[in-house]
Amino acid sequence: MSEPLTGTVAERIRRRFESLTRAERQLTNVILENYPVSGLGTITTLAETAEVSTPTAARMARKLGFGGFPEMQAALRSELEATLSNPIAKHDSWAANAPDTHILNRFADAVTDNLRQTLQQLDLDDFNAVVDLLSDPERNIYLVGGRISRSMADYFFTHMQVIRDGVTLISPNSNTWPHYVLNMKEGDVLVAFDIRRYEHDTQRLAEMAKERGAKLVLFTDQWGSPAAKHASHSFRARIEVPSAWDSSAVILFIIEALIAAVQTERWEETRDRMKALEQLFDQTKLFRKFT
Repeated sequence: MSEPLTGTVAERIRRRFESLTRAERQLTNVILENYPVSGLGTITTLAETAEVSTPTAARMARKLGFGGFPEMQAALRSELEATLSNPIAKHDSWAANAPDTHILNRFADAVTDNLRQTLQQLDLDDFNAVVDLLSDPERNIYLVGGRISRSMADYFFTHMQVIRDGVTLISPNSNTWPHYVLNMKEGDVLVAFDIRRYEHDTQRLAEMAKERGAKLVLFTDQWGSPAAKHASHSFRARIEVPSAWDSSAVILFIIEALIAAVQTERWEETRDRMKALEQLFDQTKLFRKFT
């Protein structure tokens, strides 16, 4: 009996990868190479590209919980449509089947489900490795976001800049990005945000940073930005909610967890920086004090 159709094809592959045969792994690697488009050809073409047999492709689809290869391809087509959908299309897809409950409850249910499913897929070793990268004083940190996601890059930067030095927020003007790449050195870290309707400029920046020897930490959605092929570490957060726009709640959760972890890792230096910053705030009288 096949498992319930939950999770993207990529998520299923990662969940089942260790249980696949060598030939099946070859096939999944081809699918993930240019996901999800690479999985949309005929079963014969896909099998030939992966240098496996067509029965292997059919067997792999069933191992991922699908009734067969056509059912897996139908799921891939749906994912591709979802990644290309604009805000109006997203709104209409939710509105057509909206339950008769208050929007606040529907939204809360969606976000809670997104968080639960994301945490089930999040690798703790991967999380800890990113904490180590962000805590390493020998590495400079660069952060960049897209049209909507730059607010999350800004939020992450504001906290990281207090925790440690060597942190740079990249300007939203992509014409200036080569100047930032020029300063990147081997081992530096680029933290990038790229959510569906993926941005070509972000993908090109990721490629250039990798060529300079920088490590990419990518925040993306459940389908995965094309920039993921350049990433050392990727956080895939579920983002769908009953709205014309996607939700950043789960991504923000991961960001704040990373902030807490890096702060703990570097507390001695962070405490000194916080004390110095508070003195500067006092000099500028930025905050009102009730004393």
